[in-house]
Amino acid sequence: MKNPNNQTITAGGIILNELEEIVIVNQNHDSWSLPKGHLEKGETLLETAIREIYEETGLINISLNKDLGFYDRFRIGLDGKDDLTESKRIHLFLFFCKKQKLQPIDPLNPEAIWTSQKNAVKCLTHPKDKSFLNYLITNGDIKID
Repeated sequence: MKNPNNQTITAGGIILNELEEIVIVNQNHDSWSLPKGHLEKGETLLETAIREIYEETGLINISLNKDLGFYDRFRIGLDGKDDLTESKRIHLFLFFCKKQKLQPIDPLNPEAIWTSQKNAVKCLTHPKDKSFLNYLITNGDIKID
C-alpha cells in the first residue's frame, strides 16, 4: 500500500529469542533483511508485521514487546543498489519467542536464520537496514522490557 507521498508502506519485526539472537531473512537469493513486507488493504501495521514474519520465518508464537518506530529507504534493486523507483517506509516492532526451527512459507524468502545481533548488522544488505539495527542495539532498544 502506498501513502500520500507515493511511498510503499511496509511493516515487520525484530524477533528476539532467549539467547538474544535475532532473525534475518534471505530475499530472492540475493539479499538479507529483517522480516517485513507490504501493508495490505484493511491491515494494521502490527497485523502486517505478524503476517510477514510468519510468511518469511514460519514463526507463529511471537509476543509483541514494543513499537520500534520507522525509517525510510529505497528498495534493493537486482544489481544490489537502490532502486529509485520504489521508496519504502519500514515500520518495525520488537517481538520475543523461544528459539525454534525457522521454516519460511514464502518462496521469495527461502531462508531465515537466527544470528547474533552484531552478525545481523554485518549480514544485512541495505546500509539503512544496518544503520537502523545498529542504532537500536547501541541504544539498548533491543531487549525485553
